[in-house]
Amino acid sequence: MVVNKDGTYTGFIKVHFQLIRPITLPPSQSPTQDEPEYGRRLTRRTSFYLPKDVAKHLHISSQTRVREVIEALLNKFTVVDNPAKFSLFERTDRENQVSMRKLRDDECPLHLRLCAGPSEKVLSLVLKENETGDVNWDAFSFPELSNFLQILQREEEEHVRQIVRRYTRTRDMIKQAMVKITTPA
Repeated sequence: MVVNKDGTYTGFIKVHFQLIRPITLPPSQSPTQDEPEYGRRLTRRTSFYLPKDVAKHLHISSQTRVREVIEALLNKFTVVDNPAKFSLFERTDRENQVSMRKLRDDECPLHLRLCAGPSEKVLSLVLKENETGDVNWDAFSFPELSNFLQILQREEEEHVRQIVRRYTRTRDMIKQAMVKITTPA
C-alpha cells in the first residue's frame, strides 16, 4: 500500500467471483468489410458463465466505496449487466466456520483489507449476485424477466407433479389397506 500526503492510501484488493447467473458482454465491435474502422456496427450481446474460483485484483484508494468497486470490477470484465444486480461480501473463516456478510455501499473495502491483515482466511472479498429478497427487479431487462417467469413456471409445474404423485401413491396405499380390512383372509 502507498500512503499519500493527504492521509489517504492506495493498494490492491483481491475479489473472488461467485456468480451463479451468466454475465453479459457488449456486442462485438469488429468492423465489416463495407465499413471503415471508425464506423463500427453493433451486433448481439454475448452471455456466458464465469469459471469457478475466478479472482481479480483491483487497485483502489482508501476512499473507494463498495458500489465503485463493483462497477470497476464489471468494467474490467466489460460486463454490461446492471451493477445493482451484484453485491460485495466479506468472507471470514474462523475455526473452520465460514461466514459471509454483505457489505454496505458506504463501506471501504481497502480499509477492511488493511484492518484484517494479509491472510485471506481471516477476510476475503467476494462478488455475488444479490439475494432474491434484495434484487431490484427494475434493473432487469424485459427478456430477462420473461426468462425468470418461464423458469418459475417450469419449477411450479414440476412441484405440482411431485405433489400429485405423492397423493396418488398415498391414496393407492389407503385403498389397498381398506381392501385388506374388508376382505377376510
